[in-house]
This record gives sequence, C-alpha cells and structure tokens, in this order.
Amino acid sequence: MTTHSLAHLDVHDEVATALAEGRAVVALETTIVVHGLPAPHNLDVAAQCEAVVRAAGAVPATIGVVRGRLKVGMEPRALEELADPARNSAKLSARDLGFAVAAGTDGATTVAATITVAHYAGIGVMATGGLGGVHRGANVTYDESADLTALSRTPVLVVASGVKSILDIGATLERLDSLGVPVAGYRTLRFPGFYLRDSGFDLDWRVDSPEMAAAAFGAHRCWSSSGFLVANPVDIDRQLDTGMHDEALAAALAFAEASGASGKDVTPEVLGEFARYTGGESVRVNRDLVVSNTSLAAQIAVVLAHLTS
Repeated sequence: MTTHSLAHLDVHDEVATALAEGRAVVALETTIVVHGLPAPHNLDVAAQCEAVVRAAGAVPATIGVVRGRLKVGMEPRALEELADPARNSAKLSARDLGFAVAAGTDGATTVAATITVAHYAGIGVMATGGLGGVHRGANVTYDESADLTALSRTPVLVVASGVKSILDIGATLERLDSLGVPVAGYRTLRFPGFYLRDSGFDLDWRVDSPEMAAAAFGAHRCWSSSGFLVANPVDIDRQLDTGMHDEALAAALAFAEASGASGKDVTPEVLGEFARYTGGESVRVNRDLVVSNTSLAAQIAVVLAHLTS
C-alpha cells in the first residue's frame, strides 16, 4: 500500500488517485466497526460496504486513526487490527482528533470526525447507519451529539437512515433546522426512525433519485458551507417488527438509566441491550440499512463527480 500524506493525514493511493482524477469517493466511518456492530458482523459489514461502493463505480475511503495518523482509506488488515478489542481503540468525535494525533493513539471515527477528515481530504459524500442526535432529556442534560454541529459547518452529504429511535427524534429535526442543515427523505416525506421506516415525523423535501440528490447538494454548496442529510429508510420488508421495537426500546432505555450511563457511553449501552432484547434482530436491521445507505451514497457520489467534472 502506498499513501499520499498531508499534515497528520495519510490518504491511500487509490483514494488519492480517484480524487486527483475527479472520480467519485465515499467516506465510511469506523465507529460502527469498532464500537457499533458485534463481531463478526462488524468486519463483514465493512467489507460489504466497500464492495457496494466499488460496484457503483466509486472508491471507498474508510477513515480512522492509527497510531496518531488520520487514515483515509484502510486496508482490511488495518481495519481488523483497529477493531481488535485488545487494541482498545478510542471512540473519536471531531473534537478528539487533535488529542489522538498528539498522543499517537488509535481511534474509530464517528460521523462528526469522519466528515471532518473527509472534507479536509476533499471528499464530499459519506455513508453511515444513523446520524447522532439530541438525547432524550436533553433539556436537563444538554446531551446532544456533535454530529449535528459538525454537519452544520462541514459541506459533506451524509446518507443515513435518520437517527436511532433511542433519541429524541423531534428535537433532533428541530436542531437540524436551527443549524441550517437541509434534510431530504429518499423517496419519502417521512423521516425514518432507523430500525423503522417511519419515525412519525414529516419532512419538507424529498429526493427521488441519486441524480436529484446530487443536483440539490451541488446547488446547496453554491451558497452554504453546511452539510446535507439524505434520510434513506430501511426497506419495509426488512424493518424491525414495530411491537418488538417498542418493547425493546422501553427495556433498553430503562436499562441505561439503571446503569447510570451518560454522555457517549449511553448509546453503546442502549444499543447493546436493544440487541439482546431483540435476539439479534436489531443487528440484522442495522446491517441491512448500513449497506443500503452506502450503496445510495456511492450512486450519489458518482453523479456528483460527473456534475462537477
């Protein structure tokens, strides 16, 4: 493997070549691999995501921090090492990147950190499972994901299946509105709830094709420095059973409250209990939607590259 290096940044040769030639590149996070999905699903999904990006005619750029270097494009072996529990790789948001670089540590990037590094490297499209958002009870705790503010100041299009239902979805949409981040449903005017196609909240805008999404984002970038969220719902025949979802959500939230988890520890606690309660069905849905979102992001990136070439 060869890399092109900027300050603290190692861009994989394949990614650097694609960017130099104006071809499509899709940024992929590593938090879902290191801290999200359980083994062996995590590495299987990572491989599937890279495969669907290539199938669409784009180049995958998996982003993470290895020994203090920001990696844009990672070999499977490097990703496997980063996900090794013995490595104790940190969960890094955008604010943590400088510390990780200075300390020479390993870390997996959240949406906020991934789009920050992606933009620095010149990548305009990212795929994830679900965006971070406003936590329940945030009027008391002020607990809100840095994904939202990072998206408000980073001109990267993110494809996600909304936000997880463990969050305050209505408050999250209000914050995105206040922060000036456009949100468009993909072939829907209802905001998805990650495990479910419909969170119960309406959207003002929809895009019905990768071409429409790319055109809207391209126009948006002419006058705004904010990002752009394409909310892609899970297929209706692949979503979680609604009854199971509601029971699992109540149980997981109660579990997190009893455990005393706070800050960035809340989501892993809740999702772990959610997966246990659903007997792994939530993990299956998570896998499906991440791959679907990645495929859509790659299609949008290909169109966007043609529009800007």
